Amino acid sequence: MKTLPSSRRSFLKSGLAGIIVAGVGPQIVGSRVLGASAPSKKITLGFIGVGTHGYGVNLLSFLEQDDCEVRAVCDVFATRRAKARRAVEEKSGATGCVEIADFRELLTRPDLDAVVISTPDHWHVPMAIMALAAGKNVFCEKPTLTIAEGRELVKEVARRKTMFAVGIEDRAVIYYHKLAEVVRNGGIGKLERIKVGLPIKPIFPIEEPAPVPPEFNYELWLGPAPHRPYTPSLTDAQVWRQIRDFSGGSLTDWGAHLIDTAQVGNFAENSGPIAVEGRGQIPPNAVNTVPQTYELKYTYANGVTLEVKSGPTFIRFEGSNGWVGNKGWSGPLDGSDMALFRRTYDPATNKIWPRRPREQRDFLDSIKSGQPPMYTAEALQRLATVLHLGAIAMELGKPLRWDPKTESFDDQQANALRQRPRRDWQRAVAKI
Repeated sequence: MKTLPSSRRSFLKSGLAGIIVAGVGPQIVGSRVLGASAPSKKITLGFIGVGTHGYGVNLLSFLEQDDCEVRAVCDVFATRRAKARRAVEEKSGATGCVEIADFRELLTRPDLDAVVISTPDHWHVPMAIMALAAGKNVFCEKPTLTIAEGRELVKEVARRKTMFAVGIEDRAVIYYHKLAEVVRNGGIGKLERIKVGLPIKPIFPIEEPAPVPPEFNYELWLGPAPHRPYTPSLTDAQVWRQIRDFSGGSLTDWGAHLIDTAQVGNFAENSGPIAVEGRGQIPPNAVNTVPQTYELKYTYANGVTLEVKSGPTFIRFEGSNGWVGNKGWSGPLDGSDMALFRRTYDPATNKIWPRRPREQRDFLDSIKSGQPPMYTAEALQRLATVLHLGAIAMELGKPLRWDPKTESFDDQQANALRQRPRRDWQRAVAKI
């Protein structure tokens, strides 16, 4: 087994830190990927975060692609690193994949063309920006943690001019693409209302602090989030997603899927709503610090409303001439007239883009072609902003007006919630 050390004091003083301070990094895809004399045409990948989704979806999906090679896997849990490395070796038959405990070391490797980030939400933007600064193409999971972070990422992607893609699949899923196609092409007449249901997540009991397992780098897992004592269930994705320091509950998790389709169907994927109101309930005496149940209403400039409610999972578009939708995740299509789904459209006049391949394949294709991926940093910002607007409206308990162009509210309290301070995690980790 090839394993790199978890930390190097000299690295923390130079290495990637120097790259970031200097603000320099490769601006285009390296010649080793596309050059005619390159020793390999395969895109080399490093994985940061190989837990449930990072391993079960992203790693295994990329391993099915013939034109990429996984050379490094990184996680704060040693057991996860080892499991991921074994999967790479079993699939490729090679033993060159290394385990890395600290993602900053992975970012200094010159043999990696791209990194795949599958961490908890609070790490997405800070880690992606560091990877871009190191000259890497980046595939990063959704969502962002705040509105301000998302805009920061968009600016950094534009400045670096490296490829950035979001790990979300909905525009490639035939059911959701077809729903948006029918609606955008006038199949249900004038769109009037969209309804979205998002799942209710469990309530988790408060736990007593416990010793940190020796194989786990807890300070690095916390990273830019506020410090809190370690508890045994905290790093379970079902748990941390219900804690505001790390995520936004089912609204920002499942909402990133179905609300994206809602925005696309409404031609709003590049803008957003102009008003939001809602209420939510945070469970008392629980680990949960985000609303478990909620009702939200968004209003768009064209008069369309989007109603989001916790409960059964579904999406439904209602128009002047009928409705279309489905229930559950990738459930069967349904509507007032099923013939709508059998229609075909002339590519020259179709009001939606052709359906792309799944996000992992799309990322590799975009690196090779230099064309934008299915989900760009700007697409992530517009989508995640809708989710954050709902969270802020619930926190303040009052209706809010929003300007998608300036990305600002008509309310001083609400504007203050567009961002949050980050912990000085580099200093905390250096003390370990």
